[in-house]
Amino acid sequence: MDDHTCNSAAVKQRARVAVVGASGYAGGELLRLLLQHPYVEVAQVTSQRFVGRYVHTVHPNLRKRTLLQFVRLEDLEPCDILFTSLPHGESSKIAEKLFALAPRVVDLSADYRLRDPEMYPVWYGWSHPDSKRLSSFVYGLPELHRLELRGATKISGSGCLATAAIIALAPLFAAGLVKTEPVIIEGKFGSSAGGAEPSPASHHPERTSVIRTYEPVGHRHTAEIEQELALVGGVRPKVHLTATSVDSVRGVQTCCHVFLKDPAVTEQDIWKVYREAYSSEPFVRLVKERHGIHRVPDPKVLTGSNYCDVGFARDPHSERLVVISAIDNLMKGAAGNAVQATNIAMGWPETVALDFAGLHPC
Repeated sequence: MDDHTCNSAAVKQRARVAVVGASGYAGGELLRLLLQHPYVEVAQVTSQRFVGRYVHTVHPNLRKRTLLQFVRLEDLEPCDILFTSLPHGESSKIAEKLFALAPRVVDLSADYRLRDPEMYPVWYGWSHPDSKRLSSFVYGLPELHRLELRGATKISGSGCLATAAIIALAPLFAAGLVKTEPVIIEGKFGSSAGGAEPSPASHHPERTSVIRTYEPVGHRHTAEIEQELALVGGVRPKVHLTATSVDSVRGVQTCCHVFLKDPAVTEQDIWKVYREAYSSEPFVRLVKERHGIHRVPDPKVLTGSNYCDVGFARDPHSERLVVISAIDNLMKGAAGNAVQATNIAMGWPETVALDFAGLHPC
């Protein structure tokens, strides 16, 4: 882990950045962070739907923060860092144009997350149109790839559910404490995880008060979780993932069930593994309170923050270990994680523009 010091030579001139797809929820959150970032200047933002409109008419929280207007993708000018926040499958279709605009590209979509191009037809239903670049991208999860991110010119965002699950489980697989099968994960989502485009499922009468398991099997983030846990553990695990919508706007909570190889492993042993893995991580907090209502990670208290909270419970009646994690899906699950990874790549302090602690109550 670095000491988060900044190379002063790297920040003498603010980096010009542009955001492609800035009218969506993740794009708006990215703008909120970049507009307060001391080392960047947001030069252009695109939206095909809202060309010519001021940013604050789509993102009202940014009133008096910027006078930028949305432009067409075709009107983008070269910049230092290009952030792309397009729907899955769109960035890779126009890759040549995007990569010609900037020496550094940070893509928040799923287009460059998976290393194996054969996984895209399986999990996303389409063949990758730019597979030659997959190997040049660094998976943008600092907790696993900090060294690779330093100086990186191509960074992929990580999926929100994948981020929460990987951070929850990586220390256990790295230490070889748990079996690779079965790994059972239940993920609960707020409505913003579905994006800004309305659908019948997001219509208010259908969405409010909901607890809807919409993907019992086959969730596409399964591929990311297996890919990254295989990197730390040496063997690809068999992940069984279920996704459920709940009545909140922001937030992801994962409840991960894994099974210890050695029944003699104690809670103290597990705590030691997590403390060694995360004690110096700026955005991972270990949560395990004996009393009160906040005894396990709760996404509500993470609203607007870049933290991932992790806790666990050892089943005294079996070898089962339940690991719970929580994030704000638009922050650590998208925009915040992208900014954190960019800070590392550029040699800036890792926590710049990401120090908001969340709200309580909210």
